[in-house]
Amino acid sequence: MPHLSPSEVARRLASGLLSFPVTHFRQDLSLDESAYRENIRWLGGYGAAGLFAAGGTGEFFSLTPAEVERAVTAAVEEVPRDLPVIAPAGYGTATAVEMARAAERSGAHGLLLLPPYLTEADQEGLAAHVRRVCAATDLGVIIYSRANAIFTDTTVARLAEDCPNLIGFKDGVGDIERMTRIYSRLGDRLTYIGGLPTAETFALPYLEMGVSTYSSAMFNFVPEFALRFYDAVQRRDRNTVYRYLNEFVLPYCEIRDRRAGYAVSIVKAGMRVIGRPAGPVRTPLVDLDETEQAMLDDLVRRISEE
Repeated sequence: MPHLSPSEVARRLASGLLSFPVTHFRQDLSLDESAYRENIRWLGGYGAAGLFAAGGTGEFFSLTPAEVERAVTAAVEEVPRDLPVIAPAGYGTATAVEMARAAERSGAHGLLLLPPYLTEADQEGLAAHVRRVCAATDLGVIIYSRANAIFTDTTVARLAEDCPNLIGFKDGVGDIERMTRIYSRLGDRLTYIGGLPTAETFALPYLEMGVSTYSSAMFNFVPEFALRFYDAVQRRDRNTVYRYLNEFVLPYCEIRDRRAGYAVSIVKAGMRVIGRPAGPVRTPLVDLDETEQAMLDDLVRRISEE
């Protein structure tokens, strides 16, 4: 894909559903790049608006910086020509800056800045962290508000003023008042992305707050259903949205909630259901047990028959 300006990347991401692919591992937990590349080619045929390589669903937290760069490079090389690839950055500020520069080397079109590693920080420190990353790259940057990096509306407004290449805000908190305050202050200055685990559960109410798109983990293994769900949300077809929630999304969440970390593990379990295994999750995550895998098998088969 030709070079895209940050504003063009923001516009494209806001136009459709977002893909967050898993990262493939062999049984010895080494990176399986060939399987990852083949899966990116397969996913690329379903028309997502953007692909976020090695993000949360891609087990960013368990990848080395070198593995992240390999995954991003592979994604850039395998996606359709018109599909923007967003690379991750995270950990401390110095490491995040290095990852931002690696993303540029890899040919990525934007950057998702994940929460810093381990430590808590106040708003001043978080803002300084974002400013340094934005200053280190020409790529458009999306901040991920979650865990130990929950941004207030005033902080986001200051960052939007100070950082021309800040293009997006991804919400992983689910605080409706906070999200309303942010959108009220900034309006269309940013692209807003729903980023809660199984974001489909919040998609309809969030649409009313300016969050036009979201990260769909289930797009990995039921892409047709994920796109039908997104279309129903965009049409504000409440009956269809709630039917899909009851038939698939909420039962899926019940399995997801059985153990901490299953928001990622259940996606790799779904890949096994459809005959496109991506290997195990890396520790500290654990895979679904046999009973849970069977529950998911039944659920996916039922929704696939529609």
